[in-house]
Amino acid sequence: MDLNTITTVTHPQTRCDLPAWTAGDAWLAGGTWLFSEPQVHLKRLIDLTDLKWPALTITDSHLSIAATCTVAQLDGFACPPDWLAAPLIGQCCRAFLASFKIWKTATVGGNLCMSLPAGPMISLTSALDGVCTIWKADGGEQRIPVLDFVTGNQRNRLTQGDLMRQIDIPIAILKRRTAFRQISLAPVGRSAALLIGSLDNDGSLALTVTASTVRPIRLSFREAPDASELRDAMAQLITDDLYHTDIHGKPLWRKHMTLRLAEEIRRELLGTTSP
Repeated sequence: MDLNTITTVTHPQTRCDLPAWTAGDAWLAGGTWLFSEPQVHLKRLIDLTDLKWPALTITDSHLSIAATCTVAQLDGFACPPDWLAAPLIGQCCRAFLASFKIWKTATVGGNLCMSLPAGPMISLTSALDGVCTIWKADGGEQRIPVLDFVTGNQRNRLTQGDLMRQIDIPIAILKRRTAFRQISLAPVGRSAALLIGSLDNDGSLALTVTASTVRPIRLSFREAPDASELRDAMAQLITDDLYHTDIHGKPLWRKHMTLRLAEEIRRELLGTTSP
């Protein structure tokens, strides 16, 4: 869609080149949402492309995902063989309600900043203990776990003029066994519930709930729970007001499916068919 109120597009090449944020500004990365509907309040776009951030970088301790990394780049990334959690990347990329054309443009950071409950990059990075680096408008920097970054349906911790720089995933998390479950009302519909579980070598189990809830929710168990313990923990931590509602699923159904998928994940990771 043409944005006919835009009068200026800037192309900063370094952080020092970023212009002072003013009313009517917007960051431009993929732009798949920005150009999908009228943005009559906008006057200037700040194009992040020329910052040329490396899409994906492996360090000794982390996988760093640039906010401008596209879904296609992430999906095509060749992970080391000892990253047992690597299948989650493809599974979450395919949870997008999007075509391959969108994959080539939509960015990981944009998906987080939109902060929709069904955002699959939120699901992926929150389940893998991702930490966002935020460039503050005042020149400072802030690091926020993805679990704390998204605070509700289209709500997050960004303040005016803040810019997401990257998301860091600990290598240790990527070496855990994981299990993935996702459900939609339609075969290619938006996620109504997306759950990811991980099992550490010490027997501790983590379960991250997204899409069915307005924000990511983590349940952690030092020892593997039985079915009753898992259900009780979920009932206590995920209150009814946290379940999302829209045309893609009502809260009661989302809650039912969340409990069902959580139990499937527990059984898969523990290798058991018993209650």
